Amino acid sequence: MKVIIGEEGLGISWQGRFDPDISCPYCHGRADFAFVAYEGLRDADKGSFLCSLKKNEGKNGFWVHDCCAVAVYFCRGCLKAVAEMNQG
Repeated sequence: MKVIIGEEGLGISWQGRFDPDISCPYCHGRADFAFVAYEGLRDADKGSFLCSLKKNEGKNGFWVHDCCAVAVYFCRGCLKAVAEMNQG
């Protein structure tokens, strides 16, 4: 897994670009992008995908099913960490 800090990481995604800021689910303020943690294709050779940690069993047992990218944001109001994830 690779970590890319700052705006350069907004485009490091398995789907669309991550937003530069998002709504905070805790205080409903705005959370600014900080970094992305990204599982790239080369990680597959090492068997290090998060999806290998648990089974994806559907309802009440969802888990990551493929390589993923996790964007981490910090809220301007309450400073809590907020995350968004997408998968390959």
